[in-house]
Amino acid sequence: MISAAWIFAGLVLLLLGAEVMIRGAVAMARRARVSPHVIGLTVIAFGTSAPELFVSLKAALHGSPGIAIGNVIGSNIANILLMIGTVGVVTPFVCRGAPLKRDGLVLLLGTVLFVAAGLHGMIERWHAVLMLVLLIGYLLYCYREERRSGDESLHAKEVAEFDQLPTSLWRSAAYTIGGLIAVLAGARLLVDGAIAVAQVAGISETVIGVTVVAVGTSLPELATTVVAAMRRHSDVALGNIIGSNIFNTLGILGVVAMVQPLAIPPEVLSADLWIMAAVTVGFVALAIRLPAFNRPWAVLFFLGYALFITEQFLPAGAWASAFDMAAN
Repeated sequence: MISAAWIFAGLVLLLLGAEVMIRGAVAMARRARVSPHVIGLTVIAFGTSAPELFVSLKAALHGSPGIAIGNVIGSNIANILLMIGTVGVVTPFVCRGAPLKRDGLVLLLGTVLFVAAGLHGMIERWHAVLMLVLLIGYLLYCYREERRSGDESLHAKEVAEFDQLPTSLWRSAAYTIGGLIAVLAGARLLVDGAIAVAQVAGISETVIGVTVVAVGTSLPELATTVVAAMRRHSDVALGNIIGSNIFNTLGILGVVAMVQPLAIPPEVLSADLWIMAAVTVGFVALAIRLPAFNRPWAVLFFLGYALFITEQFLPAGAWASAFDMAAN
């Protein structure tokens, strides 16, 4: 019960801390006359991914690579299946625009690099360098391209989604620092609670990372996506999902592996990594070809996520046994 309380408290601190930190940082950047493109590409992107970063870093330094890697894999899957599955039922995601193809291609490249490092058995520092170089190159290219679009650029629109910002400099700084402290505290509580629950329940740390931890750290992205979708800003909502997965794959794994190389747990190689890759490829392909993710697609995505979560807690070989029984 105490460990479960730690997890709950950690999730609350992560969600509230990230929201407060982003608003404070956006307000400070606006006061410094930083362009909306840069704010969207850096401040908001980092802020919504901060829970995943600090949780994975804490887990890696604690000697729990299963939680660190499982968090990234689970967050990427949740960002696609769970977000489209829940938000898409309320309002469809419209798929359009050149940034969608551009960002989708970068996400695919990052996924290929992640899979290649996984097959190597370890995400080493030279893998991390490649990931961070690709991320920096992507950000620079986005900035150059979106300057031409002015206030109509995707990342400028992301900044416009944040209203009711603190008005004074000291309040903006307090929001930023206070939110960061809350995220750090939430990350520690969540990781410690997840490890304790895994030990008591006899569940692997990877499963906890892919499910409970991943969903928890994806809450800031879910919140911003819901707000954008409810305002009928489908391009921003879809951009949040793809951009978050790019930062998870390249930024978080890159930073964490630079600090502490990550060994790939066998259960990740046996299923989770390939499920994430398949979901990512299918999502990008559909986003480029379909005019919109309407409600039938949203229901299908949600059922896919429910199936994925169910599979995580079933004994090994349970699906094969079920299929054999049905066949007989």
